[in-house]
Amino acid sequence: MNFVIIVAAGTGSRMNSDLPKQFLDLNGLPVIMHTIDHFHQSSDISEIILVISKEMEKFWIDLCSMLQYSTPVHLTFGGKTRFESVKNGIEYIQENFEVGAADYIAVHDGARPIVSTSLITKAFQGAYKYQAIVLAQKSIESVRLGNNTSNNATDRNQVWLVQTPQVFQAELLIEAYRQEEDPLFTDDASVVEKMGNRISIVEGDSKNIKITYPQDLQIAQFYLNLI
Repeated sequence: MNFVIIVAAGTGSRMNSDLPKQFLDLNGLPVIMHTIDHFHQSSDISEIILVISKEMEKFWIDLCSMLQYSTPVHLTFGGKTRFESVKNGIEYIQENFEVGAADYIAVHDGARPIVSTSLITKAFQGAYKYQAIVLAQKSIESVRLGNNTSNNATDRNQVWLVQTPQVFQAELLIEAYRQEEDPLFTDDASVVEKMGNRISIVEGDSKNIKITYPQDLQIAQFYLNLI
């Protein structure tokens, strides 16, 4: 089986909105519903686990009722950090499904609604080959490493901008999330990598943006028509 854990428990503090960004309107539906629907449409996905904050449970239920939204998801709740939220999603899978060596788990940001089914397939195909992959794109900008007073140019061809979904052989990801949380864990690949596993890169898609700032909603609206 192939699972996806969609992490949507954040507050979206940079959006200047009282409503978390994953629940903001995008073309008539909340951002998160677009995200869910693209995974539901993918033949690579068996089960969708949606992780939201416990405080948003009633809001989510009421929203689904109001919009008559019935795409099937398994609902679980986030923790104080992204690490805890993903771990809760993994524990939900372990408690409700038989997980074996042939199973894979993707982890995706709820605020990345422009993820095409072809990109999802590409990510899983990479995981079948390499066991642990991230989607990423090479930087098109010049890159400097350091701070505002001490920095050096670096080869941008060696710099990759990481996206989700990130896909892992299930037992590999489960084992990695048994570790204690580390401040250096910025994504799921960094958690898996700390166990000594190699992470492979699969070419991502420039349209697969993460909604972070208000103007990103306008960009996502445009991209929705292109996937």
